[in-house]
Amino acid sequence: MKKNIGFLIDMDGVIYRGGELIAGAREFIQMLLREDYPFLFLTNNSQRNCRDVVAKLKRMGIEVEEKHIFTCAIATARYLASQKPGGTAYVIGEGGLLTALHQNGYSIVDDDPDFVVIGEGRTIMLESVDKAINMVLKGAKLIATNLDPYCPSSNDSIRSGCGAFVSMIELATGKKAFSAGKPSPVMMRLAKAELSTRSFNTIMIGDTMETDILGGVQMGFKTVLTLTGSTKMDDLEHYAYGPDHIIRSIHDLLDGESFDKIANGEMALALG
Repeated sequence: MKKNIGFLIDMDGVIYRGGELIAGAREFIQMLLREDYPFLFLTNNSQRNCRDVVAKLKRMGIEVEEKHIFTCAIATARYLASQKPGGTAYVIGEGGLLTALHQNGYSIVDDDPDFVVIGEGRTIMLESVDKAINMVLKGAKLIATNLDPYCPSSNDSIRSGCGAFVSMIELATGKKAFSAGKPSPVMMRLAKAELSTRSFNTIMIGDTMETDILGGVQMGFKTVLTLTGSTKMDDLEHYAYGPDHIIRSIHDLLDGESFDKIANGEMALALG
């Protein structure tokens, strides 16, 4: 029988770091599957489609289905389809974003689009950015899959994120992008609907205060911050909001007592 609580789980910094699986992640997901808890992996990476993400997780030893993946590309495409069904978009991004737009009835064009949509990309050319700038100046609406300024990479380094590219277009045009990715209520609400849960029994597990935790707080979800990613304990004093629970890593949730406290909304679980 499906449980009446569900989990939204960030990936990089929670399940893995770079190319390395975080201890306890495989066992935690196996427990959710075994106990029939509904869950989604919630990612602000628009590069890969769901099948690609499933394949990456499988190589790491975590076997899930495409239904368990929800990306900012999917949220963006569904949002656009609700705003203008059958619309057109000029896209700076990769396969995950293109697939999501096509699946939601959008055509990708090179001239006179309804929307300019910006996602992650490792080979973004200045020529494409210039083209996007001129389209926005001519009236196309600017959309970002997310506003993350950087993305974690291997060896504790970072690379430019979607927000960095979007900021160039915003500065050149004087237009602000609308983002459907975390912490936007658009993505959080769509993901919750996939779980068929209520706000009070939806649990957001993430490592980033500005996206995972903020998005969860704004939606009334229970929030769990793990310290294996971008946020450290000393960082919390800089925020006017905070998580309901703090854990060292996803491994802590394998402890039955800790898991039950979070699932049942009991006293906050924090580090001593």
